[in-house]
Amino acid sequence: MTLNIGDTILQSRLFLGTAQYPSPKALEQSIEAAQPGLVTVSLRRESKAGKGQDFWNIIKGFDLPVLPNTAGCHSVKEAVTTAEMAREIFETNWIKLEIIGDDYTLQPDPYGLVEATESLIEKGFNVFPYMTDDLVLAQKLVNAGCDILMPWGAPIGSGRGVNNPYALKLLRDRYPNITLVVDAGIGAPSHAAQVMEMGYDAVLLNTAVAKAGDPPVMARAFAQSIEAGRSAYLAGIIAPQESGEASTPLIDKPIWHQK
Repeated sequence: MTLNIGDTILQSRLFLGTAQYPSPKALEQSIEAAQPGLVTVSLRRESKAGKGQDFWNIIKGFDLPVLPNTAGCHSVKEAVTTAEMAREIFETNWIKLEIIGDDYTLQPDPYGLVEATESLIEKGFNVFPYMTDDLVLAQKLVNAGCDILMPWGAPIGSGRGVNNPYALKLLRDRYPNITLVVDAGIGAPSHAAQVMEMGYDAVLLNTAVAKAGDPPVMARAFAQSIEAGRSAYLAGIIAPQESGEASTPLIDKPIWHQK
């Protein structure tokens, strides 16, 4: 199921990260299995890891949109500088903005996030902000010019799934015309299906695939779960109720005996 981001049509609502895979081959096979709408890359982490030309050849070989990110940045200045470097290298105005405020949970710094967003939008970037599920922060980012928000489900790499479904549902209800992507904390395909059933537009994940026992198989499972969750949302999920309700006729004859 396609998703439009500006003038770009993404062929999938799965956004896949490219770090921590056990080998370049596992990364390549996982991208092939998932057929994601885009891949995310960290200029800082990939350079530090020394993956070099083999890594970039894999990414370029799929001809997928690339979303650079500012992973590992702890200040506004650091994040803005990294974003500007990424724009030169990848020739894109897209940037996934991360500014870490707490090293234990990897929770983003909300104040730095708003300040950096304002600066980058002034510089012509299309900012994809990695944020908590805070409604007030969302409003400040939208006021700054964001037309896409990326709230976490749980701390990065935790695999906990959706810690606060109420908050995510509230964001969806409050911002029906903003592209919403759950980013971080997803651990199982069922978690991804859950947020897609809420009406979220996409899911971004990395660790759940990269650290799986069989990354390509898990990548495919996530692709299927995201498609299923989106289909369920569009089909219209029945509202839960307290009492039971018979699904077969109780009066006169069973339906297959009626004419």
